[in-house]
Amino acid sequence: MTLVLTNDDGIDAPGIRALLKAVNGQGIIVAPKAHLSGCGHQVTTTQPIHVEQRSQVEYAIAGTPADCVRVALSHLFDDVKFVLSGINAGGNMGADTYISGTVAAVREAAFHRVPGIAISHYRKGKRNVDWDVAARWTAHVLADLLQRPFVPGTFWNVNLPHLEPGEPDPEVVFCEPCTQPLPLKYRVEGENLFYVGEYALRDRTPGTDVDVCFSGRIAVTQIKL
Repeated sequence: MTLVLTNDDGIDAPGIRALLKAVNGQGIIVAPKAHLSGCGHQVTTTQPIHVEQRSQVEYAIAGTPADCVRVALSHLFDDVKFVLSGINAGGNMGADTYISGTVAAVREAAFHRVPGIAISHYRKGKRNVDWDVAARWTAHVLADLLQRPFVPGTFWNVNLPHLEPGEPDPEVVFCEPCTQPLPLKYRVEGENLFYVGEYALRDRTPGTDVDVCFSGRIAVTQIKL
């Protein structure tokens, strides 16, 4: 059985190493060579996709997260049983799932009827993530989700909260995705606009993934295609 690990922060990001740790080193990394956060479900169809095999278990792809999954399924392996994406440095909740390359990777897997789980870590401001803690929380969630029957046409989206050092491990809450938009605010400089919406000030419908994660719990949602 092949377990494919990917992300949108790039193959050298610490989050994907934490994800590999969460699965006890049992996955094969097929990840973008470059940082592509926020690329959504973009795919490459008119340009070559360079594939760099760094080792027996690591491939750097000159493409998007969705490209990585497409290449893994169609070219690299014939026995992919699961796709894991992350651990993203930043939340991917509610409206984010349409923008996120992290989530797009497992959506692409779901299109091909391969189960997938996206994992992201909400960050408060510019505070650093404790990747060892993130790996432990992820391992706990995966121990449950990887054993659940696969429902074709769906995938899982997991968001880890940003807690203070030494706080107890968070509760896992299964919930619905928030449908409120991200803050729309731009700074004007001449003819240019710079996005300055504050992520932490987004609307949070009670009981949805944004509210659950912002409240310090692990938000798990099952998303349909």
